[in-house]
Order: sequence, then C-alpha cells, then structure tokens
Amino acid sequence: MNFDLDQIPARALKPREEGLTMVMDKGLSLREVEDFISVGAEFTDLLKLGFGTSYVTTKLQDKINLYHSAGIPVYFGGTLLEAFIVRKRFDDYLRLIEKFKITHVEMSDGSLEMPHDEKCEYIRTLCKHAVVLSEVGSKDAEKIFAPYEWVEFMQKESEAGAWKLIAEARESGNVGVFRGNGEAREGLVNEIVHFIPKEKVIWESPLKNQQVWFIKEMGANVNLGNIAPHELIPLETLRLGLRGDTFSTFLDKI
Repeated sequence: MNFDLDQIPARALKPREEGLTMVMDKGLSLREVEDFISVGAEFTDLLKLGFGTSYVTTKLQDKINLYHSAGIPVYFGGTLLEAFIVRKRFDDYLRLIEKFKITHVEMSDGSLEMPHDEKCEYIRTLCKHAVVLSEVGSKDAEKIFAPYEWVEFMQKESEAGAWKLIAEARESGNVGVFRGNGEAREGLVNEIVHFIPKEKVIWESPLKNQQVWFIKEMGANVNLGNIAPHELIPLETLRLGLRGDTFSTFLDKI
C-alpha cells in the first residue's frame, strides 16, 4: 500500500483461496483492458468474460493474453458453455478452451435445464481439463430453489470436483441469492454458510449495497463476484474499511 495505516483488515496476497474478487468483463477494448490491469491486477483474482461475449469479442486471444500476462486467470461465462451443451457440442467447447489456453471454466445451468446428476457429470469431465467453478441458481426470477436444495446442489457439485461454488445473482443482482429489489435472501445465505465452508463460495454481488452486506456479515475476506471493472478499487476500499459504508466495521477488531 502507499502509506501506513493501522486497524486495516489483513488481505492475503495472490494467489489466495479466500477474499477472492471476480471481475466481469462485458466487452472492454484492449486499451481498456490495459488501463484496467495497470490499476487493478493485484486486486483481481479471476476475470470472467461475461455470458456469451467471447463469441463476438474482436481480438479475443489478444485480450486473454493481456489478462494472463498480468497473472489473472480468465474464463468464459457459463452461459456460453450452456450454449454449446444445448447444441450437443460439448467436445467442441473442450477444444475451444484448449485453443485459447483457458485454465478455468464455469459450469452453470442458469439458462438451460438439465438433471442435476448430468450437471455433476459435466463437472467431473471438465475437471480433467481445467479448474472448475460451478454456479448454482437460476437466471429465471420465477424459479426459486428452497435453501436445502441450494445446499444439496452445492455439496454434490463440490464432491464432483468444483473448486469454487458461485451463488447466482446475474450482473443485475436481482435473482438467485437476492430478491427482486436487490436485498439479500438472508435465510438462504445463512443456510448455505451453515453447511458450506465460506471460502468455498463466491457470492455474485454486483451492487455496492450487496457488497457492503456481505463484508459486514462475513468479513473483509469474503469471496465476491460479478464486480464491474470500474468498481474494483471501490470494492477493495469497502473490504478495508476505507469507505463510509464499512468505515466502523473493522475498527478495534484487528
């Protein structure tokens, strides 16, 4: 950091297992990626090329190379994998990640319905090729799982080999673990953390009030995802109690 200040929560250095920040790139240019890396590389643990944007992104390999050169693992949004699966082209997807030297993959079923056993089988296969992040929850606001179902899905996907489990919220932050108004479904979150180790879960939380809530509930080193590139530095200040929303959270607790 640029100067000394006491009563600041400890943040592990990369690579870390908890306190992860996953940033979503929804179409940055190469120049924007270079600018982002110059200020955000040390705070970014994972970079997701959102949903199917990688299909239409120009100079895709150049973009991936930029992130990799900065030590940031890149993966395609889970919706892209679902698009391959629904077209019965899963093997082509495996060739795709090999072509672009992708080391992490997201397995999801937020848009495509499939039996859960089938999803777990995909996870087991993907684990032979990459580090797997498995997303739980639907992108359909009308499709609500009971808390015990979330826990069961997460446990089985972890057993199948998933490195991290992503709690769905979309980039809008109004489905999955959040209500339509963006407020956290506290009972659901409490049920998940009762059974699933907190370092195992990445909570999609694109909105500031959601990030604040998780930091206050779970501490500075909670895993958070779907963070917009321009919100990365503001999020890090929230984690450290250097923004009004969490200013008093860590004082005299270090």
